[in-house]
Amino acid sequence: MGDVINLNQRRKQMERKRKAEAARENRAKFGRTKADKAKEEAESALSERQLDNARLEDDDGETADPATPPDASDK
Repeated sequence: MGDVINLNQRRKQMERKRKAEAARENRAKFGRTKADKAKEEAESALSERQLDNARLEDDDGETADPATPPDASDK
């Protein structure tokens, strides 16, 4: 036969486990210092600038789509 368990204790145990997991996620998400946040924001801005600088443009000043050949719109 199986072990007898107290369902109230099991429910409370599962609730504590769920709350501990949520607390761990929140600590990782919100528990950063101001310097960490500033560093991440600066890195994000740098990568955004690098991406914008690498963007290809047509003679018209429009961004070119590298997936389509330049003469595809002529057909």
